Amino acid sequence: MVEVEEKDENTYPLLTDVAASSSSDSHASLKRTGKKSMWVAGTFLQESYYGYGIAYTITSAISMRAILRSNCYHKEGHDAPCEYGDSLFMLLFGAVQVVFSQIPDFHNMEWLSIIAAVMSFAYTFIGLALGFAKVLENGEIRGDLGGVSTATVAQKVWLSSQAIGDIAFAFTYNIILLDIEDTLKAPPPENKTMKKASTTAILITSFFFLCCGSFGYAAFGDQAPGNLLTGFGFYEPYWLVDIANACIVLHLVGGYQIYSQPLFAVAERQIAKKHPNSGFVNNEYVIKLPLLPRFKLNLLRLCFRTAYVASTTGLAILFPYFNQVLGVLGALNFWPLAIYFPVEIYLVQNKVRAWTGIWVVLQGFRVFCLLCTILAFIGSVEGLISNKLS
Repeated sequence: MVEVEEKDENTYPLLTDVAASSSSDSHASLKRTGKKSMWVAGTFLQESYYGYGIAYTITSAISMRAILRSNCYHKEGHDAPCEYGDSLFMLLFGAVQVVFSQIPDFHNMEWLSIIAAVMSFAYTFIGLALGFAKVLENGEIRGDLGGVSTATVAQKVWLSSQAIGDIAFAFTYNIILLDIEDTLKAPPPENKTMKKASTTAILITSFFFLCCGSFGYAAFGDQAPGNLLTGFGFYEPYWLVDIANACIVLHLVGGYQIYSQPLFAVAERQIAKKHPNSGFVNNEYVIKLPLLPRFKLNLLRLCFRTAYVASTTGLAILFPYFNQVLGVLGALNFWPLAIYFPVEIYLVQNKVRAWTGIWVVLQGFRVFCLLCTILAFIGSVEGLISNKLS
């Protein structure tokens, strides 16, 4: 648990520091480049927050539907036509988010963040255990090193590129890292605390994701579903599948807010600066409802955040394709936010000269990741369009 304190309201503190360090040697051009980079990175960040709201709405609806299907298969048999739509579940998730989005800011979300983290560990352990048990039940490891079989080379390329996008999406912490770091109490220095937290998070996340993916493919081979807990590779024990999917929904309720609150803060802060005398923007009203504690209502917060949730819900209903949407979002944001800008920050802060050994290695790494990102983006968009037109 980390202690939180209020900080200066700087939208992108680390990138601002880079801009400042760029000008330390009186290089005005570098300072301008740093500020431009800050705004470009900020644009990608806000787009990422919005995109993850859409992805979480889709995923939560799929998990809610999976609970009904699991119970139906248990009662009627595995061949029963247990089909349910997604739209109603997305609307239910959106209604819940309208309520939770009235939480004033990031600092008031500690309890929701803890619940989301616990739920994440719960469904991950369940998925890992079910995959491992299925491999033991089969008595063999299905699938091979070549991956899922396809009829044509083109299909193989598209599926592989979508998989790269899904892998990129798996490591989404980078888009929220700056906002989390700006809430940490010092001392110790925020960057040292965040370095330890990031290292631990990456190791744990990589271990569980690799294990879940590997055991899932080993259990089902070419028939492995895109989501092990909702694609019905597992039918029994149905109650455990239900618990796992319920944990996913609860995790995503908190996750949606964790990724949306920074966007809310930036947008509302900019509106407040432009309209400092507006009662609609700045006034708060104390509301007391029966059986509920008092809470403060702000009309801007109510209208803007409700419209935001409505828009993410609407786009999720329009494009309810789990793997393809994740692939597009992962590919779109991975290279600029996880590769380009971190490398650029490192080069500027450490004053790495061009054509030195480490400069060449980092530039090569950056180009390689860019090519992978382009491939993932094209493949995921192709899958999205194909599913929409089919």
